[in-house]
Amino acid sequence: MQIVCLGDPVLRIESRKLSVEEIVSPEIQALIESMRGFMRENLGIGLAAPQIGKSIQLIVYEDIDQSHLTPEQIKERKRYPVAFHVIINPRLILDEKSPIAEFYEGCLSIPGYMGLVPRAESVSVECLNERGEPVIIHATGWYARGLQHEIDHLHGILYTDRMIPSTFTTIENYAKYHKVFTRSGKDCHSNINP
Repeated sequence: MQIVCLGDPVLRIESRKLSVEEIVSPEIQALIESMRGFMRENLGIGLAAPQIGKSIQLIVYEDIDQSHLTPEQIKERKRYPVAFHVIINPRLILDEKSPIAEFYEGCLSIPGYMGLVPRAESVSVECLNERGEPVIIHATGWYARGLQHEIDHLHGILYTDRMIPSTFTTIENYAKYHKVFTRSGKDCHSNINP
């Protein structure tokens, strides 16, 4: 499994929905397990199928390790642990009354760069899980940001399409000019989002 990077056409097209029969098939179930392992190996909190060259509406998501962040960063980002789950054929619903928050994002498909992206702090997602069952997710804070980022991938949208253009920077310059140090003194960003 390899990450597809910026410039590959699969990152810019609308992904197709999966049928329940496809979802429960051995092929898709194996793909879900492979994506889970690959996301964890690459220190991501989310991975959309187009990022590995598959033009289908499938996302794996997990955000359980925030040990690289200070309590202040966790509070500022409204970031809390989210257990592993699968999101298929999602419909994103933005909370019209939600405030907009701006944070730097990165992406495994655009390695080495980051940009400041405004996103809604509160969303709901109607989707199917890995068993093809309907699920409704209500998310706030960093979880809402992550869902918006990953669902965008399914529609051919990258964070660079939503970022404030003048904030686009290398990870090195982000660390040099925008970095907030963690308890360990390490950089506070991950490969998906800071």
